[in-house]
Amino acid sequence: MKILILGGYGVFGGRLARLLSDLPDIELLICGRNLDAAQAFCASYAGAPRVHPVVVERQRIEAVLGAEQPALVVDASGPFQDYGEHRYNVIEACIAAGIDYLDFADAADFVFGVARFDAQARAAGVFVLSGVSSFPVLTAAVLREMAQRMDLVSVEGGIAPSPYAGIGLNVMRAVVGYAGAPVKLQRDGQPGHGRGLAESRRFTIAVPGRLPLRNLHFSLVDVPDLQVIPPEHPTLTDIWMGAGPVPEVLHRVLNLLARARARFTLPSLEPLSPLFYRVLNLMKFGEHRGGMYVRAHGMHDGAPTTLSWHLLAEGDDGPYIPSMAIEAVIRKLLAGERPLPGARPATRALELTDYHALFEGRAIHTGFRRDDAAASLYRQVLGSAYDALPAQVQALHDMSGQHRWSGTAQVRRGTGLVSRLVAAVIGFPKAGTDVPVTVTFTPEQGSERWTRDFGGRRFTSWQWRGAGRNDALLVERFGVIEVALALVVEGDRLMLVPRRWSCLGVPLPKALLPRGTTFETEVDGRFVFNVEIAAPGVGLIVNYRGWLQPDA
Repeated sequence: MKILILGGYGVFGGRLARLLSDLPDIELLICGRNLDAAQAFCASYAGAPRVHPVVVERQRIEAVLGAEQPALVVDASGPFQDYGEHRYNVIEACIAAGIDYLDFADAADFVFGVARFDAQARAAGVFVLSGVSSFPVLTAAVLREMAQRMDLVSVEGGIAPSPYAGIGLNVMRAVVGYAGAPVKLQRDGQPGHGRGLAESRRFTIAVPGRLPLRNLHFSLVDVPDLQVIPPEHPTLTDIWMGAGPVPEVLHRVLNLLARARARFTLPSLEPLSPLFYRVLNLMKFGEHRGGMYVRAHGMHDGAPTTLSWHLLAEGDDGPYIPSMAIEAVIRKLLAGERPLPGARPATRALELTDYHALFEGRAIHTGFRRDDAAASLYRQVLGSAYDALPAQVQALHDMSGQHRWSGTAQVRRGTGLVSRLVAAVIGFPKAGTDVPVTVTFTPEQGSERWTRDFGGRRFTSWQWRGAGRNDALLVERFGVIEVALALVVEGDRLMLVPRRWSCLGVPLPKALLPRGTTFETEVDGRFVFNVEIAAPGVGLIVNYRGWLQPDA
């Protein structure tokens, strides 16, 4: 199969070519206006397909289609918002030549308008699928899954790229270009509009049992989902989609410019895109992790319900997700599974199970969460991952009302002056072996009070489900100090990982955040715990480990 990739040496086209690198039965034409860039990409390409550089002007693509006669054209160039009056000329050329077509289009109007070519594509026997990327293919697949469990009423979603993912100049031009401009969407059941990047929300992407991303700032983006998703769900009244790039300070600068453009009717901010492009690709720091979410509010059996889907991508795997939809369609083509002829948005190109196969073997994890205020505290925070915990760990956290567990522990204490002072202020137990221990759990207005007694030395903490910037975390308070903990399931262990902390509500520096290996598990049918608290520059403060069993 010969595949022509417009923008094949760019960010998304290049990643697609690399995703197909294990397929010896394809030939890739790496196309664009810059021959040197195409040649350089082909020279560095390591993979089974044959690759060739080709110079192509998209307004004069007919000659190349006639000369090369590819089986498939993939448009990965963009920005699709700036294609001008003859923005569909590539699609028209493909239909005339009898060539199948896919694109990465992220412009809502462009994708929504492709259906005008449906009759022509059917007559030519070719398929034309537009918007074959995470937005809207993956979001549409998730919402079809959710629609089996509820009647969708309102939907929101967002994508949060890793700061190390890299972003192409064309993508930056598109985003900056619609900043502050009207963005078509559906509100209160009626067609309406928002302002690109001028509306913001916060959300925590938290796959059950995995270390969540930090609570992120998302802003409205002009993606195909806003126009192509509502017709698929008759009960849907509201939809909103955002992006949460970091660093947040740069994101907020763009928010301010977008609001200023909307308020004062300023011209497009597109001339600033090269500046934002350079700055964003220089400011690479923080966790090399990204993610995506879709949250839906709806009705089930006459009652309101909320369901959210989360995706977490570690390291270098995340940046490839937008290119995976076209990868999947190509692999299906090679296997003899061909989309039906016609021109349409690609909302039904793939199902969620197709993505599961693409994610397998990569550091990409997904999961659903359903809000359940009646569930136990740890079950609320962990979601479906709670069911993977050992039986005794579940038993300790599932008990209702006041209850007490007893056992023995071994206690180690730090020897430094500061560590001894901190331990004394909080009331941590003294060092010892085979220390009798009891822990009393008392529900208190949405929280749990944990009273620990180590051989007569008692100290108390309070735990509750975090909200706001601590969403999807467990918050524990010792005196005036609050620590927000991620609950992470690793094998048969429930790990408690510190993520944020504060004193009297004032956030404290992350660099000084206490750390240590803290977990709960089950050994020989008994609940086993290990709590280690250490601080940078201070060292060990306390480590207590042992076992517990429920009192009669």
